[in-house]
Amino acid sequence: MPSAVSLFSGCGGSDAGIIRAGFDVLMANDVLQYARDTYVANHPETDYVLGDIREVKSFPMAELLVGCYPCQGFSQGGAREANRSINYLYKEFARALAYIQPKAFIVENVSGMRRSTYQHLLDDQLKTFSETGLHGYNVTWQELKAHEYGVPQERKRLIIVGIRKDFGLTYNFPVPTHGPGREHDYVTIREALAGLPDWPTGEFCEDVFHWYYLSRNRRRDWSEVSKTIVSHMRHMPLHPISPVLERIHTDKWVFAEDRPARRFSFREAARLQGMTSRYTHHGGDMIFPDHFSGGSKQLSNLLRHRYKVVGNAVPPPLFEAVARNLPRIWD
Repeated sequence: MPSAVSLFSGCGGSDAGIIRAGFDVLMANDVLQYARDTYVANHPETDYVLGDIREVKSFPMAELLVGCYPCQGFSQGGAREANRSINYLYKEFARALAYIQPKAFIVENVSGMRRSTYQHLLDDQLKTFSETGLHGYNVTWQELKAHEYGVPQERKRLIIVGIRKDFGLTYNFPVPTHGPGREHDYVTIREALAGLPDWPTGEFCEDVFHWYYLSRNRRRDWSEVSKTIVSHMRHMPLHPISPVLERIHTDKWVFAEDRPARRFSFREAARLQGMTSRYTHHGGDMIFPDHFSGGSKQLSNLLRHRYKVVGNAVPPPLFEAVARNLPRIWD
């Protein structure tokens, strides 16, 4: 079985995908304690190194390196500042790439990196990765839509893949498998949430819907794919059990009926990210620890962290499709 090292791993969405594609993840790394606790609960066989990547000095040798370094500086929902230091964590990925010199690597980031404001950062990543190590890498990138690969959610992501130049190969991205005229229909919200209760006590954000939340349509119907799952619980899309939203003015929407409405729960958000039983070692829903290893007892804080680790995760089916399309260079 080919091995992999994972950086900026979060709760393990990307790693669940590559495990499903046949890789053994030797090491994972991130800074958030609850992300680590969630990862280990679902993938106990991986050595998860908790801490700042800049403090990690050595890595196990592996055939594949994957990384999903933070994207707040590029994200539509983030600060969108091109000069933020967080935008340069790809240099730490490059350091690990030079150390391990794997046969291939996969990087995921938000599609906003394509904007002209950040083009110099994308160009520098491509140049840096192509020149890293003894041989360098043939690097290519593409924006992929998660719902076209079986994820019940609209989510655009920029994927960068490199294959070590001594193999003389260039990566080809997988052909979409879901949607009109393709092998499968889109996976709908109804299919993704089958069997879950309508009003799961304590699992969804009950904060009021403030004016900013109601400045756009946050709802999709049961027969559609979800809007993008986010990491901030107050901005989570509406569950279809909620009334329809109607636009009454520019950037102002109201509920068409006076009845209860709610956001998706963190568990529903995980399913809409594609974190289904296929991607957990125990064959069930994703496990969320009931406490922090650090000892926090604040339930609101726990809920916030649950939403955060799910919203920041990479949809496993998308990463699985990318990993499965790598050329067979592991033997």
